[in-house]
Amino acid sequence: MKKTILIALVCALAMLANGDLPPQSAVSEGSSNLLQRVKVAMLCTQKHSWEFGVAMQALIEIGDERNLIIMAREAVQRRAPDGRLATVGSEQNIADTGANGPGVLAAYKITKDEKFQQAARAQYEFLMRPSSRNTNGTIYHNNRSPVIFSDNMFMVAPFIAQMGDYDESLRQIQAIRRVLWDSKDRLFHHIRIEETGEFKDVSYWGGGVGWCAAAMATVIDLLPDSRKADKMKLAAYTRDVLDGCLAHQLPSGLFYDKITESNFEETTLACMLASTIYRGVNSGWLDESYLPAADRMRAAAHAKVDEYGLLQNASAAPRFNSPGTSTEGQAFFLIMEAAHQKLLKNSPEQLRTAAGTP
Repeated sequence: MKKTILIALVCALAMLANGDLPPQSAVSEGSSNLLQRVKVAMLCTQKHSWEFGVAMQALIEIGDERNLIIMAREAVQRRAPDGRLATVGSEQNIADTGANGPGVLAAYKITKDEKFQQAARAQYEFLMRPSSRNTNGTIYHNNRSPVIFSDNMFMVAPFIAQMGDYDESLRQIQAIRRVLWDSKDRLFHHIRIEETGEFKDVSYWGGGVGWCAAAMATVIDLLPDSRKADKMKLAAYTRDVLDGCLAHQLPSGLFYDKITESNFEETTLACMLASTIYRGVNSGWLDESYLPAADRMRAAAHAKVDEYGLLQNASAAPRFNSPGTSTEGQAFFLIMEAAHQKLLKNSPEQLRTAAGTP
């Protein structure tokens, strides 16, 4: 009971410190107030390594440097001796810890504190170890079994690209696509052992598919202009998975948690795909015709944010097999909103009209 009260008090103080009011006192549903509530709710969630990393990514996207630096300090302070960042409760994870790399690198760029750069380098070197990957060079998800998750693409590829190792970033994307991509349905399966071909989860889990779409969109923008052919290849891959998902978009604008199976309508994937579409259109590698679908996803997600700033109907942490809430749902709502705002800011009038606000 004391722990629950303490957590509630910390979250309430965080809201006040950030200039936000408790939910019951909030009468305005303006965009700024909404994003503040979603952010505070995200910061109050308990986090495994990948959740810590995607939360930092959301702070990068919305420009919250102060809270980013605080989180980056925690990721470094709670790193394992082998270099893995933010390993509390995630001691078996290999790929997931890489999701913290971009946040720690961003903290270095802001503060010039060498400890952040050194920690990022140690995390990168851990991922490069032969023991972290199979004989084909694909980075394992964890150290308990030789499995490859679709999630891995987001956890490792953007960070490796930010470290300047573009070839390895692209190798990881290609490897995961080789193992998990279904060319007929144009979707990613969730979990497989590459060496045997055995599926541990053959479903098209929306969260995993969304991680892949977001990863490829991010890496496209990270690649230098000299890698134009690679950018075009990743853009084609991203369009493929978007088209595969949009074939199953529901009238609500959302998708089933397991995209091709009628279980429950889920919100995280909608935020992941909408942010991917807004980023792609803004960067010029995706056609504007995708915007109406993204806007339906965004409107549906907005409708699912409750008075506490929690995005409901997300695939619920930590099991991700029922409707609820999750750190990645909160984070990708913020990432989606940041991408939408960039599109509105950088686009001509006719595109701003097409990509309106709900």
